[in-house]
Amino acid sequence: MPDLPSLPSAPEPDPWSGLKAYTDARIALGRTGTSVPLRESLAFKLAHAHARDAVYSVLATDALLAALPVLQLPLCQVRSQAPTREDYLQRPDHGRQLDEPSKAQLAELASEGCDLVIVLADGLSATAINEHALPLLRLLLPRLREAGLRLGPLVLAEQARVALGDEVGQLLRARLVLVLIGERPGLTSPHSLGAYFTHGPRPGLTDEARNCVSNIRPEGLAYPAAAAKLFFLLQESLRRQLSGVALKDQSDLLHE
Repeated sequence: MPDLPSLPSAPEPDPWSGLKAYTDARIALGRTGTSVPLRESLAFKLAHAHARDAVYSVLATDALLAALPVLQLPLCQVRSQAPTREDYLQRPDHGRQLDEPSKAQLAELASEGCDLVIVLADGLSATAINEHALPLLRLLLPRLREAGLRLGPLVLAEQARVALGDEVGQLLRARLVLVLIGERPGLTSPHSLGAYFTHGPRPGLTDEARNCVSNIRPEGLAYPAAAAKLFFLLQESLRRQLSGVALKDQSDLLHE
């Protein structure tokens, strides 16, 4: 009588299992033979699908326009030169430049200038703006107002990349521009928010001229910590009249 095939063995426990409580990284997956367990294989495919979906997510414009007035800032909507999501992904340069109607709109809004203008940009995950922009700004704006900063209009930008803020800031005569944008989705963070700011914004600046606070989300850098870090850096940027590689985050030194 031929031998019956053996049943699949249960996944072998991983000695790193205890470390999973401290990170969302894919560690301690276990093993079944020479492969990862089916549960982990399916979880990876689901996370990959969430990341792809995030890239094609769109701004919840109606919901944002209904909710953002609580921040007591004038609102305006702009678009980049990317007419479609496909063009946005294939032509990054189009996402860095405003279309002509948007330029005209911002030129009309410009007056004597302001200290800071804030841009909410969809980037590579509009879901991040939909979920995290308002909770973060609820904590950040009161600090900025108490510090006496003159705030420009709140700009909602579609099909936008980080550098679009430089043109927005220049047209609104802002000393500083802060771009809140959906970051490139990861397999454990499809809705992470990034905050980029630039002193003296103008088209043609490169990444070395900006500062970035990234991974803003409840599972990453929490809203209160992100607001405190941004407040410190924005004040320092205005005080020292610079941003980018010359400006370091020394906010932790204040608590030592």
